[in-house]
Amino acid sequence: MTSDAPAAPPRIEPATLNDIPTIIQLAEATWEPTYRFIISEEQLEYMYRVIYSPAALKRQMVEQHHVFLIARVEGEPAGFASFGPLPAEDGSGTGYKLHKIYVLPTRQGQGLGVHLIEAVENAARTAGGQFLDLNVNRYNPAIAFYERRGFVRQREVDVPIGPYFMNDYVMRKAL
Repeated sequence: MTSDAPAAPPRIEPATLNDIPTIIQLAEATWEPTYRFIISEEQLEYMYRVIYSPAALKRQMVEQHHVFLIARVEGEPAGFASFGPLPAEDGSGTGYKLHKIYVLPTRQGQGLGVHLIEAVENAARTAGGQFLDLNVNRYNPAIAFYERRGFVRQREVDVPIGPYFMNDYVMRKAL
């Protein structure tokens, strides 16, 4: 039986070190489908190992001060985001960076990405952030999602990750 009633909004909660296995589980389910048409399999595997090992995630949380948020739908983890403060730039104000945002492929198109990005924006704004930056691969279809959310392309960057490069746009949204 189906219902026309709107689905309950996701519960979005800050993650702790105890949530690292959940973040890894979500990353395993989202990383490959997100990037398989954008970067080589070798680069995909290398970057995943560098970014999503338990030690790397702990370092991001503890040393780099990334805040991770987990979205749960009906109690089940369905996506996550991470963000943190940017180093002060001359005259640009206080900024934050959206480091990661991923939603399970089976949950995409249900508004979870919007809920996650709004949670990040609200937390950054509450902490005094005046803008939110993100990097997105120049070939990632998510660019349109970010533009609909008010992000504007600032510049192109080629970010080295080991022997590879991420060919990104830096996008910014005023908070």
